[in-house]
Amino acid sequence: MPHSQSHKQILDNLTGAVLVLDDQLCIQYMNPAAEMLLEATARRLKNRPIEEWLSSSEDELAVLRQSLASGHPYSKREARLVTQTGQELTVDYSVNPIPEAGILLEIQARDRLIRIEREEELLTRHASARVLVRGLAHEIKNPLGGIRGAAQLLDRELDREELHEYTRIIIDEADRLRHLVDRLLGPHKLPVIEVVNIHAILEHVCSLVTAEVGGRIKIVRDYDPSIPEFQGARGQLIQAVLNIIRNAMQALEEAQTPEPVITLRTRALRQITLGAERHRLVCALEIIDNGPGIPAELADTLFYPMVSSRAQGSGLGLSIAQSIMNQHKGLIEFTSEPGCTRFNLFIPLELSHDASR
Repeated sequence: MPHSQSHKQILDNLTGAVLVLDDQLCIQYMNPAAEMLLEATARRLKNRPIEEWLSSSEDELAVLRQSLASGHPYSKREARLVTQTGQELTVDYSVNPIPEAGILLEIQARDRLIRIEREEELLTRHASARVLVRGLAHEIKNPLGGIRGAAQLLDRELDREELHEYTRIIIDEADRLRHLVDRLLGPHKLPVIEVVNIHAILEHVCSLVTAEVGGRIKIVRDYDPSIPEFQGARGQLIQAVLNIIRNAMQALEEAQTPEPVITLRTRALRQITLGAERHRLVCALEIIDNGPGIPAELADTLFYPMVSSRAQGSGLGLSIAQSIMNQHKGLIEFTSEPGCTRFNLFIPLELSHDASR
């Protein structure tokens, strides 16, 4: 294999963004990682000036030109980069002049590194919480059966009718706690894995939501029709989406938000890392409401079981939704401020799910 082709193959397989600029600071080469970072193809950006996609700061451009002229490399921390879709990113980059060719530019997106670290921490915390909850749930469920059985035996032996009320209370409360524990443990049956369409799932959920709230809350749909079907557990995915939308509905109604709106937006994302795993194609579902927002003190524990921002909430809906996403090798994230709460559901579209785990 010729050296130039070999070098190009190496650059093409790097996970870091690499670009080669000519002496006019226009792109002559960019690897696939750079295309993903800038959200544009090499063909589209070739020969485009650097100020269109890296920085409009004259001081920063002057340093680049000085490095090109002097042949001295340098690095820049926390620079602002604007992608072709208008998204701003915080990046670190290194400049290495290439004699008689231009400069080699290596870019590392800090936003994505921070996001990956946050996702790994979120997944670890959620997994630890689930293990703890399952252990506690089993410890609670075992004596509950004994308490209920003893109450039933006692009920049969009592002669006075007024005493039966007490045993019925014990039995009813034992049943209520067992139901709560069952919800903590999750479904007993293995889910049915089938080919699903995310928009069919959303439309089914919308029909359920519309029946509950009538016209009190406006539902806005913004779908990407290019998202393909994928293998998943339809019932579980409906439950996950419904849990989040119901939370939004209840928050909007309890806060008496004027002109309440819930927006459902889908997009197909390429080469996305979720936790420590990289996925070729991901379905991104955004559920956005214009309610009061989530209290900042709940931000780190919102997906824990029994944590809720509402006085009447059970705190299980988001925990169950996150577990369902994890079973599909996906993830739920959120951002919130007054007037805009956004839940992002990421579902990998590869046919390698193990949603029955």
